[in-house]
Amino acid sequence: MNPVLLFIIVFGVLAFILTAMAIRIVRPFEKGLVERLGRFQRILDPGLNLIVPFFDTAIKVDMREVVLDVPPQLVITSDNVGVEVDAVVYAQVTDPVRSRYEIMNYVLAATKLAQTNLRNVIGELDLDRCLSSRDTINAQLRDVLDQATDKWGVKVNRVELQRIDPPRDITEAMSRQMKAERDKRAKILDAEAVRQAAITEAEGTKISQILEAEGFAEAVKKKADAERYRQIAVAEGEAKAILNVFGAIHEGRPDEELITLKYLDMLPKLADGKANKLFLPYEASGIIASLAAMVEGMQAKHGGGHGKGAGNPEPCDEPPKGK
Repeated sequence: MNPVLLFIIVFGVLAFILTAMAIRIVRPFEKGLVERLGRFQRILDPGLNLIVPFFDTAIKVDMREVVLDVPPQLVITSDNVGVEVDAVVYAQVTDPVRSRYEIMNYVLAATKLAQTNLRNVIGELDLDRCLSSRDTINAQLRDVLDQATDKWGVKVNRVELQRIDPPRDITEAMSRQMKAERDKRAKILDAEAVRQAAITEAEGTKISQILEAEGFAEAVKKKADAERYRQIAVAEGEAKAILNVFGAIHEGRPDEELITLKYLDMLPKLADGKANKLFLPYEASGIIASLAAMVEGMQAKHGGGHGKGAGNPEPCDEPPKGK
């Protein structure tokens, strides 16, 4: 074989091998670490990168978020109840250099750290708070793990408790407690409904009685107003009648004799009744005197044998005419 052709073939093969050894392709979710003769050199970004063959070594680090499953473990709460707890940790590498050189296996380290801190956090809480404060426990665990893993270039984004399982007898007791609590709330709601219905009914009765009383008062008031208007009308009518009678009397110009006779006509009506006593007004004496004077006047007016001493005529001072 021609030596020149053999040299070209050998050179081409060596060049291809060296080129393949010098080219490193980094994917978008990765970072590359270049070590030259056992010493960190630089970080390779995603894409096509070149290194020095035989001297440089490229190590790829996955930068995606990883899920760390914390195995179930028995944890004792502050009220001495054993519960079985497991969790899930979401972590992500933020610094590929520290995640490579500060810790050998950050996944295992973060998992063990999550187990330890999970026992510490839940051990400070009682069972009721453990069951009702999952968000608080998650936040505390995330803060503790994030501070611890920051040295490794790893960030803990989220911690979630998957389950907290109390013992069987505690679960049954909690079920009975919840049932009793629901029964109590149901009875309270029933009593509240009965009380509200009674209050509503009493208020309705009260309003009805108030409206009825107001209506009765309004009716009484209207009846009183009508009676008052009737009495006023009657009084006005009587006043007008009295004025008419009084005017008619004055227009007729009655003398004292007529008034006396009218008074005598009224005496039988005054005496009419069941009373055994009769009271005459003070003016009756004057009227009786007027009546006596009227009678004497009438006797004097008719004269003759009806006069005083008819058989013995009084002597006349004046002598008879013609004698």
